[in-house]
Amino acid sequence: MSEFTVRPVGYVTSSRTERLDDDWGRVESVIGLDDECFTGEALAGLEGFSHVEVIFLFDGLDETKVAVGARHPRGNEAWPMVGIFAQRASSRPNRLGLTTCEVLAVDGLEIRVRGLDAIDGTPVLDIKPYMREFGPRGPVTQPAWSSQLMVGYW
Repeated sequence: MSEFTVRPVGYVTSSRTERLDDDWGRVESVIGLDDECFTGEALAGLEGFSHVEVIFLFDGLDETKVAVGARHPRGNEAWPMVGIFAQRASSRPNRLGLTTCEVLAVDGLEIRVRGLDAIDGTPVLDIKPYMREFGPRGPVTQPAWSSQLMVGYW
């Protein structure tokens, strides 16, 4: 097996400086690419997409808080105990976040987005254009508790 290193491609600039559970829908952020590694060519053509998928690192999370088993989402005992891989909590084993957000503008090495649930200074590991063909094929199902949890998220 070969050795592989993951490095941030850029960082988030946002007015949100702390991780909150709700109200991310109107938050506008800028993803600035690392100018030592990239030129504006890296973003060429991205302005033609309405949305991007952003993979980022919950780097501010205390590693002692990482969950590896089951827990009540958001500590709400009215919801069932579910495994960390059956929820989208930030306390994941590899602390990776994934969000589909709206592209507002692309300028040089910056992408201005809306709805990115990452705080100021968050390392961005990858950015991919959202293509409907990569979305779910067929009906999507989820438990009722997850819909309740998401009511105020966006």
